[in-house]
Amino acid sequence: MPKKTWLLCFALLLAFPVVTQLKAVPGDQRPADRDLIMQHLDKIFQGFIHQDADALRNGHAKEWRGFLTGSAGIGKGIDEYMRGIGGALTSPVHMASYKIVESDLMFYGDVALLPYVVELEATNGAKQKLRIFDVFAKLNGDWVQVGTNTGPHPDQIARQMSDPAQLPPPIRKALLDARDAVWRAYFANSRPDLETMLADELVAVGPDSDRIDNRDAVIAASQQFVQGGGKLVKLDFPSSEIQVYGNTAIIYSRYDVQTERGGQQHAMRGRVSETFVFRNKRWVNTAWQMTADAGTQ
Repeated sequence: MPKKTWLLCFALLLAFPVVTQLKAVPGDQRPADRDLIMQHLDKIFQGFIHQDADALRNGHAKEWRGFLTGSAGIGKGIDEYMRGIGGALTSPVHMASYKIVESDLMFYGDVALLPYVVELEATNGAKQKLRIFDVFAKLNGDWVQVGTNTGPHPDQIARQMSDPAQLPPPIRKALLDARDAVWRAYFANSRPDLETMLADELVAVGPDSDRIDNRDAVIAASQQFVQGGGKLVKLDFPSSEIQVYGNTAIIYSRYDVQTERGGQQHAMRGRVSETFVFRNKRWVNTAWQMTADAGTQ
């Protein structure tokens, strides 16, 4: 056998075990390992259900890597994982049950890939649907989770964007503060604040106009009000109701405004609906429509 041919055969023989090890094997062709992994996964879910920190820590490798729901960056190590799920271990509202509705386990030697869709129900009855990709490895003879990517299923995202939501008190306060700040910036002709708080795509309908104004027109009207000697005397919202869908909030309010110009005061009361979007970590005003009570213009 020529030397070149012999070397090629030797290289193929060395590579053959590696190729065999990395061959994809469906889960149903390794039923014993498949069952062990699914039992291990169940222990992890039971850890969430029973808020058992030890079960969750023991179910993951020390050098775990991945993304949890809402993660902004890569989680590195079991300690980061435990910090990331800390709320699930202490909240009175937590996972009560789970159901895997779709899965497909694939083995590559002592590594297993498990993409699956799971439906969760919390102790308060709230439901959630997640799309998860877990990686398991056989370490020291036992299967353990070494990586994961957890995020909302498209069905869950659609529900979150269309179902009404309730704002926690701090976020509700931030929204109402933003609404108040927009009005005060308008009557003060605070252009830098208006340019920050009003969306580029702003659509606005005033109480005494049959036209639809844009952001530039609103800022110009603010300037005209102040340059004409106008100033704000009183701003009050006697009542407000809020609807929230995804990152969008609509505020329905009664307003009571008093301004002064040339020594004379003017009262304006009526109803207003205002739309805000949570964008770049702040509430941005994207639209409003106002009506005025008779005799207050």
